[in-house]
Amino acid sequence: MLLATIALIVAYLIGSVPFGWLIARARGVDIFKTGSGNIGATNVGRVLGRKFGILVFALDFAKGAGPVALAGWLPIEAHDALGLPNSLRVGVALSTFLGHLFPIFLGFRGGKGVATGAGAVFVLLPGPTALAFLTWFAVLAVSRTVSVASIAAVGMLCAARLLSVSEPFHNESIVVTSFCLGGTALVILKHRSNIVRLATHNESRLEDKPMFATLARTIHVLAIGLWFGAAVMFNFIVAPTQFFEAFPAVVENAPSDRTAYLPLAPGATEEQKKQLATALAGSAVGPVFPKFFQLQAVCATLAFVTAFAWWRCPGKVNRWRLFVIGLAAATVAAGWPISIRVSALRIERFALDPASAENARAAFSEWHFVSLGLSLLTAALAGIALAMAATFPDRDIRAPMH
Repeated sequence: MLLATIALIVAYLIGSVPFGWLIARARGVDIFKTGSGNIGATNVGRVLGRKFGILVFALDFAKGAGPVALAGWLPIEAHDALGLPNSLRVGVALSTFLGHLFPIFLGFRGGKGVATGAGAVFVLLPGPTALAFLTWFAVLAVSRTVSVASIAAVGMLCAARLLSVSEPFHNESIVVTSFCLGGTALVILKHRSNIVRLATHNESRLEDKPMFATLARTIHVLAIGLWFGAAVMFNFIVAPTQFFEAFPAVVENAPSDRTAYLPLAPGATEEQKKQLATALAGSAVGPVFPKFFQLQAVCATLAFVTAFAWWRCPGKVNRWRLFVIGLAAATVAAGWPISIRVSALRIERFALDPASAENARAAFSEWHFVSLGLSLLTAALAGIALAMAATFPDRDIRAPMH
């Protein structure tokens, strides 16, 4: 417990190091009295130049990531002292984050915590954090507004956490989940002045540059291309191959190298072999569904966000683009819970009770047909959106935001 307490205190002190204030002071600038008055990377970059803003972001990111990474090297007894799994690492992350928000060295007047929080969360949840960064870049390219991009990024982080874990509030996961939700709330709270300026249309935007339009188009094309490619690969190659070719062949030819030359259901009838092949195929495809829908949700979000910037531009294709992507996203949202139901029915088909098994088989056929239809419709719409990506508006991407 003593070691854990020391780790939390040290993490807070590291988080309190005001790199933005120190670098500005070294350049003869009182960052509190310049620009927005914030010590974060955005204001430093606005006042001192982009290279200093990037430097401050990197240092703030590192002071968030470093303590959390080092906490993993502490003895297991220190981790167990705080009870729930991941409590010490999350506690260190929170201490570092709070140190940046309320640094003791500056009279508890700190930054907004985006870079430091991103560093801490990146060590805890690298996948969702990478997605949050991608969202930040996409929203920034469309809006040119750092505050909007930051709020959208933390929102995506929470959504990714909640959707990527089957039981995010279970004892094994609740500490990390709570940190994500609480950290997001604090980031939004620290952006309350930005939100007021956004509501009154007084929030400052970054200078228009061609790279923003290029970035938005690149993200849009990559998202649509990955979405369409994944849908085609899963619906027309992976699933049919496993169901109709791979697993029936494994069952029929057993024992073979595919079964480590061990017998598989010796003495089974042809009907029983068919059921076994179906069950094996389902066990292989079933776990893929959650990841598949998560990927589609990510692609749909990025595609919709970037397409939204063009819908007021001249040309019907820009309006239809948003409609097609929105409809495709709706099919994903509708198909996701249905796929969960189909996966449950796939198991229930083999219940020991004949009546329950028969009812599950009947329901499975119906819902599987609906799920397949929605999935094929999603693939078709994603393909149309990909074809539309060949045409982009001639006007600057910033224009629709006015």
